Amino acid sequence: MPMNEKMAKLISGLGVKTLNESICTGRQWVTPLGSEVVGVYTPVDGSKIADVVLATETEYEHVIRVATSAFMHWRAVPAPQRGDIIRRFGNRLRIRKRELGALVSYEMGKSLQEGLGEVQEMIDICDFAVGLSRQLYGLTIQSERPNHRMMEQWHPLGIVGVISAFNFPVAVWAWNAMIAAVCGDVVIWKPSEKAPLSAIACHEILKEILIDNDLPEGIFNLIMGDSRIGEMMAKDSRIPLISATGSTGMGRRVGQLVGNRLGRAILELGGNNALIISNKANLENAVRAVVFGAIGTAGQRCTSTRRVIVHEEIYDHFRNRLTRVYEQLRIGDPLDEHNQMGPLIDRHAVEQFKDALHRAEDEGGRILFGGETLEGPDHPGGCYVKPAIVEAMNHYSIVQQETFAPILYLMKYKNLDEAIAMQNDVPQGLSSAIFTDDLLEAEQFLAGAGSDCGIANVNIGTSGAEIGGAFGGEKETGGGRESGSDAWKGYMRRQTNTINYGREMPLAQGIRFDL
Repeated sequence: MPMNEKMAKLISGLGVKTLNESICTGRQWVTPLGSEVVGVYTPVDGSKIADVVLATETEYEHVIRVATSAFMHWRAVPAPQRGDIIRRFGNRLRIRKRELGALVSYEMGKSLQEGLGEVQEMIDICDFAVGLSRQLYGLTIQSERPNHRMMEQWHPLGIVGVISAFNFPVAVWAWNAMIAAVCGDVVIWKPSEKAPLSAIACHEILKEILIDNDLPEGIFNLIMGDSRIGEMMAKDSRIPLISATGSTGMGRRVGQLVGNRLGRAILELGGNNALIISNKANLENAVRAVVFGAIGTAGQRCTSTRRVIVHEEIYDHFRNRLTRVYEQLRIGDPLDEHNQMGPLIDRHAVEQFKDALHRAEDEGGRILFGGETLEGPDHPGGCYVKPAIVEAMNHYSIVQQETFAPILYLMKYKNLDEAIAMQNDVPQGLSSAIFTDDLLEAEQFLAGAGSDCGIANVNIGTSGAEIGGAFGGEKETGGGRESGSDAWKGYMRRQTNTINYGREMPLAQGIRFDL
């Protein structure tokens, strides 16, 4: 099925035209010397959007050289001036929000509302970074020696490598790139081969700003490649920091390669997120949170709700209410704003969805709803499914794993200690939530012996984080932090300074050294 004319015009209007030029150094597009081509297909209808030529080691080395040169200039630009460039980018995103949001939805399949929300997330992080550009604060520290002053200051690292996943094809890059840029770093981005067009559109917008402000190429760089390019980046000591988003398996490999050269890594990996529903909860709010958390982005968020742990007194009522809501869900073209869920990213993801359900049944689980593949004129391309609700036990091996699909496991608990133990008893530790109107239960969940995740929410779901808070998780989720709060420190190096403004030279700890 050919790409529809409306989407072709939108893609062209965003500057996504010459896809053989899929390496960008900010002001310039570079034509790859290689001949390896990857087809880009939309899961919306299965049609081919474009072909992208992958980079070779030659283009990779070119990008590294240009980025290294750009860093020497960019780090000397005052941080508020760097912030002004980010402000201009955020303003351009405001103008192009509708188009870019539609491209995100069409390219990877999330609903249009979610696509627009992802672009808004980019705008929000730009605003955050602009404010940050006038801070980047250090400390003054009292010295034990007379006439001495101690302080801390922060300096940019250099090149920051960003490896992003298909499910958030632009926002996660922006979390990293906008913060890194105001810190004085330059960025090399390797997007997912499954969603490269949104990345190309972002760099087309950036190119206009860099040219208008007479900035050198190499501050923001884009390189299309497969896992081989990712491995080059992870091994390359010229890139002091790698920020990688993806599966736990991918993160282990990146972490190993970066660790072997004693580099830094920010790893945002898998989630197996649970939502506890107390018998003292507002059930209607809980249902809304569970449904959005489970089917948003067709269950392909790292923060997607995968397990719901319900108090035994209200379990049957909640299960029946949830099933009725699932029966009314509208699944189809994500660009149709009446639909609540779009397709999975590709047919391989559909097979993983079906395989996980078979494994759940083999272990004793019971499918209460969904699990079917949807076909017909309203569901072309073979990537649409009915989201599944499965009664299961927390110890099942399939429940212990993250399946990147709309599968929701239901289980019951007797007391809150048991529920928190179940919530924590998985290898991952990204996001968690509890619904309760009992203050004591909420505080117990948030206490040190409560949720072991990087994100713990009360009376909201596991999905849909704001950019003001640091984002990331623990255990197999990787332990890194991106976006807000003081996550900016991960993109800089700390330096402790001691200044002697006296006429003597006393030593610390009272040590005497006479000549």
